[in-house]
Amino acid sequence: MIRAIVVDDEQLALRHMVKKLQSIMTVEVVGSFLNARDVLKEMNNLDFNVVFLDIEMPGLSGLDLADLINDWNKDIFIVFVTAYRDYAVQAFELHSIDYLLKPIMSERLEKTIFRIQEQLEMQSLQKTDAPLTSNALKIICFKEFAVYYHNTPVKWKTGKVKELFAFFITNLQEPIHRDTIIETLWHDVEYQKAKIQLHTSISYLRKTLDSMGYPNAITFSNGSYVMEIKNFQCDAHQFEQIITNHPQITDRNIDMFEDIVQNYNGDYLENNGYEWALVKAHAIRHKLLHLLQMMIDFFSDRDLLNKKQQYLQLLVSLNPYSEHAVQQLMRFYMEAGNRGEAVKVFHEMKDLLDEDLGILPDQSTTELYDSILKG
Repeated sequence: MIRAIVVDDEQLALRHMVKKLQSIMTVEVVGSFLNARDVLKEMNNLDFNVVFLDIEMPGLSGLDLADLINDWNKDIFIVFVTAYRDYAVQAFELHSIDYLLKPIMSERLEKTIFRIQEQLEMQSLQKTDAPLTSNALKIICFKEFAVYYHNTPVKWKTGKVKELFAFFITNLQEPIHRDTIIETLWHDVEYQKAKIQLHTSISYLRKTLDSMGYPNAITFSNGSYVMEIKNFQCDAHQFEQIITNHPQITDRNIDMFEDIVQNYNGDYLENNGYEWALVKAHAIRHKLLHLLQMMIDFFSDRDLLNKKQQYLQLLVSLNPYSEHAVQQLMRFYMEAGNRGEAVKVFHEMKDLLDEDLGILPDQSTTELYDSILKG
C-alpha cells in the first residue's frame, strides 16, 4: 500500500489531487497540507512513503522541502507537481522519482503509481533478511531445532536450557509470565522445584547469550520474562517475514519464494517433540500451503507446466488429505494426456483415506475419477 501525503498551496489543486489519489485502490492519503511549514511540524507523526509536492509555493519551495524530507528519510519518494514543464524536468533530475504536469491526467498518474509500487517492492526485497551466512548467529527451526554461532553448534548446559531458548525464540519480544513458562516447560514438576529449575535455566541461558554478544537479552518485569535479540538469522523468521512483506507473487520475487520453499525441509521444531510448538507449526504449515497454491496459480498463468507440476506434487505430498489439491493434480495429468498418473493419484488418496481415517474420497473427487476413466 502506498501511503501518501499531498502538499500544494492552492486549495482547489490540493483537493483535486487528494481526490484522484483516493480513487486508486493501492493508495492511502494520510495527510494533505497547504504549506511546507505544516509538513515539517507533522512529519514525525505521519507514516508515509510518498509525497506529492507542488514546486511553486511561498516561503519554503517544493524543492527546499524535498531537500529537508530527503535529509530526514532517504527512503521517501518525491513526486513533483507543477504547471511548468521545464521546471518539472529540472526537479525530476535533481530529486524525485517522477513529476506530474498540471492539469493532472488520470492515465499519467496511474503510471506514476505503478513506478512507485515497483520501487517500493525493490526496497522491500533489499530489506528482507539475507540468506543465512556463516558468520552470524543462525537458528534453524524447520524439522530439527539447532543453533550455530560462527558456524559452530551452540553447546547447551541442559536440554531444558535449549528448549527454553526455543520457547523464547517462538515468542520473541513478547512478555511471558513466569507461571506460563513453568506450566509449559515444567508442568510435571512441583511448583517450587519448577521455579528453581526455571531460574537456573534462565541463568545458564543468559550466560550463553552473553558469550555470543547478546548481554541483557532476557529481562524480567512484573512477573514476566522477555527475550529481545537482534542481528540473527532464523529460517522460520525469514519465511514468515518474506510472506508478510510480499503478499503477491511477481516475476521479480518468484525466485525468492522458491528459495524459502526449498528451505522448508520439515515442520517447525518437528523432531524435538515440544508439544507447545504445535500451534506455531500448524500456523507456518498453513502459510506454506497457501503459498504453494499461489505459486501453482502463478506458474499456471504463465504456462510454465513443469513448475506447476513440481509444486502441485509438493502440495499433495504435504497435504495428502486435501481433496482440492488432489483434484488439481488429477486434472493436470489429464490435461497433459497422462491418464495413468491421474488414476494413480486418485487411488493413492483413496487408500490413504481408508487406512488412516476409514472414509472414502469426496463425491466430487470420485466423479472426477469416473470422468477420467471415461476419457
